[in-house]
Amino acid sequence: MQESNLGVGNQTLPLTWVHTLVIGSGAAGLNAAVQLRANGVEDVLILSEGLDKGTSINTGSDKQTYYKLSLCGAEGDAPEVMAETYFEGGSMHGDLALVEASLSARAFLHLVNLGVPFPRDAYGQFVGYKTDHDPRQRATSIGPYTSREMCRALIREVARLGVPVREGRNVVQLITVSDSQPEAAGQPDGAGKRIAGAVVLGPQGEPEIVLAENVVFAVGGPGGLYRTSVYPGVHTGAIGLALMAGAKAQSLPESQYGLASIAFRWNVSGTYVQVVPRFVSTAPDGVSDPQEFMRPYFDTVGEMASMVFLKGYQWPFDWRKVQGGSSIVDILVYVETVLKGRRVFLDFRTNPEGFSFAALSDEARTYLTLSEALLETPIARLAKMNPGAIDLYRDHGIDIATEPLEVAVCAQHNNGGLAANLWWESLNMKHLFPVGEVNGSHGVYRPGGSALNAGQVGGFRAAEYIGHRYQGWTLEASAATEAARSAAAEVLRYVARSAEQPGRPWRVEREEFQTRMSRAGAHIRSLEALRAAVPEAWAQWEHLRVSGDPSNPIESLRNRQLCFAHAVYLETLAFALASGTGSRGSSVTLDPQGLKVHAFLDESWRIIPENETFRDSVLETMAAPDGTVHCAWVPRRPLPQPDSWFETAWARFRDGAIYS
Repeated sequence: MQESNLGVGNQTLPLTWVHTLVIGSGAAGLNAAVQLRANGVEDVLILSEGLDKGTSINTGSDKQTYYKLSLCGAEGDAPEVMAETYFEGGSMHGDLALVEASLSARAFLHLVNLGVPFPRDAYGQFVGYKTDHDPRQRATSIGPYTSREMCRALIREVARLGVPVREGRNVVQLITVSDSQPEAAGQPDGAGKRIAGAVVLGPQGEPEIVLAENVVFAVGGPGGLYRTSVYPGVHTGAIGLALMAGAKAQSLPESQYGLASIAFRWNVSGTYVQVVPRFVSTAPDGVSDPQEFMRPYFDTVGEMASMVFLKGYQWPFDWRKVQGGSSIVDILVYVETVLKGRRVFLDFRTNPEGFSFAALSDEARTYLTLSEALLETPIARLAKMNPGAIDLYRDHGIDIATEPLEVAVCAQHNNGGLAANLWWESLNMKHLFPVGEVNGSHGVYRPGGSALNAGQVGGFRAAEYIGHRYQGWTLEASAATEAARSAAAEVLRYVARSAEQPGRPWRVEREEFQTRMSRAGAHIRSLEALRAAVPEAWAQWEHLRVSGDPSNPIESLRNRQLCFAHAVYLETLAFALASGTGSRGSSVTLDPQGLKVHAFLDESWRIIPENETFRDSVLETMAAPDGTVHCAWVPRRPLPQPDSWFETAWARFRDGAIYS
């Protein structure tokens, strides 16, 4: 790593040259740094807003799941079998499915070796259970904080290895240069780019520049795009930076949504709902006019309570479970909170009115019986089945034993993101490696917990490719320096314009695009609403692109990339619906000609079923700073059928052909 300065206008900015820059310090980015060292790349720098920030270290669920190859019992499993499970989810490239399956055991055992206490039996088998969209018992967990403990173990390893970490850094613009080999980057027209580094603002907003041969982009999911979100408040995401730089994305419409608490952002899944709490809506003051709003939509209390129980098993919103299934719960919460402007709470202190165990479905009653949880109140049942779930909220100042818990249907995870190849290198921007949630490797459905595996696998893949193909320096110094000067000058001009011609407060701007995204671009979608939202989004971008709030340049620049991202997402969603995808994954498409969702909901609640032919395609998106967005469906790559004959595979490994 080399330190110097660079003159930009009348200012002199700190300039760092490093071989590989890691942007982000969640579980994926930390593992990438660790694996870079393991692959002989010594010159590594991590930039982070803070090691205690980000999604990985601040999120979890009732029983946060890590998905991996089965490592217990006599049930047969193999990478190609696991890859088929991924592939069956739809719109996922086959080679990515096989890679995530093949490296799952290696990535998992690496975490075990770092001290993450995944449960095992007396014989050393790593026991597991079935998670959603999982035909085998591949899932495991260490409780609510699985990803947090992964981060803590990886942070210890980063410190042991002496990998430098600069905290309090906010990347505000990526630096790119023309690619000398555009054909290799998938740009035969010669317009290809390669990554060269980033413009960064320090803790007090002071600008600096980092230039790098390679950039591992580990900035997490688009948490800052939504008003109702379970992403931690400290995490906003930065996919907009890559979209603004021209990086290709894929599967952007494929997100996951579900019930979550909002005072403290946490997934309300599993036992939280299986104990059948009372669902109550109130007036906006949170107190007056309490109503058990779901009761009129069911023939009996037992039917309603059984559906609530199922919501714990089937936490993610799923269009296939709306008609006669548990996702009607999410719809009814949405009606109360968004359409009626009321607030919804889970009350664990009392049962739903008229509740009885005898009226529950056989599945729900059997589960509670075997759990020895046929107890008087939801909180008593929760204390029996999962006392840590109560302690978790108490640790964050909420005592669900004495007060109701406010919830909403929230954005939780983006299966889409930036498009990359089987080594996790961007499809159209060489030397850029998106890892973690910002990498859009998954399509319509994915097994629960597979995101944690994908993030770890991405770190292994990026590091191995960099170590074997990108160890040298190919970044031309003068071109990179000029590109850095130009990018930094743009940032400085933005800050100066904001001081001279200030825009609206940054919180007002953020609330505007977050509200738009939650209204038109979340789990309830319609082509009409999206076509209205898209020009609104680009209009907001037009004034945010030139100036912001002078009181906070960091948040203003964050708004700039978030606003750009939300406009691209909305544009892509509109393209998907216009293509005829219909309801898909964790979203429904409303249409007057569609099927009625529920007999007691009005005529606006008609949905178009999924057109499953699109599962054999992947939606790619590229954007330009002027707001031009190009979307296209491409055939998904099939599951590979590799030659696994040992002698030939060994030869390809020895001569490095696997990296070609």
